[in-house]
Amino acid sequence: MATAHDRQQAATGAVAAFARFVLCGGGVGLVSSLAVAGLASWLPWFLANALITAASTLLATELHARFTFGAGGHATWRQHAQSAGSAAAAYVVTCVAMLALHLLVAAPGAVLEQIVYLSASALAGAGRFAVLRLLVFARDHAQAAAAHPARPVPVTVARAVAHADPAGLCRVA
Repeated sequence: MATAHDRQQAATGAVAAFARFVLCGGGVGLVSSLAVAGLASWLPWFLANALITAASTLLATELHARFTFGAGGHATWRQHAQSAGSAAAAYVVTCVAMLALHLLVAAPGAVLEQIVYLSASALAGAGRFAVLRLLVFARDHAQAAAAHPARPVPVTVARAVAHADPAGLCRVA
């Protein structure tokens, strides 16, 4: 049963993880927004966003595995795949936001585009934090397995089998 102290530690851990998420993911997001804007001068915006989202997701997943959620070491292929799923949802959110902006404003300036893009990214980022913390980098699964290991075979049973008469075992079978 969780005590008040356990709940407080979990809440503190979540706040600290969110702060690290904002620092790592937000930093990658800011650089990505500039990269999307620069790449969009050569490619269609949606393609530039897709390319930068793919690259930034790889980088951010590694940062989150190492620093944000304390998984210790490199992200696994499973974690990259799950993170890519949440990034795909974030990509859709940013694309819909930009599409809505261009439907509402005939020729939005770069500053307005950045405001809309970063706002949509922040909204999607909050959702990604929940998915990454609760599903992708969840430590509860590993902690539960460590807290409830498989029951070992009692030593007395193992000894009894080892010292049993083979002929007697055959008659029982």
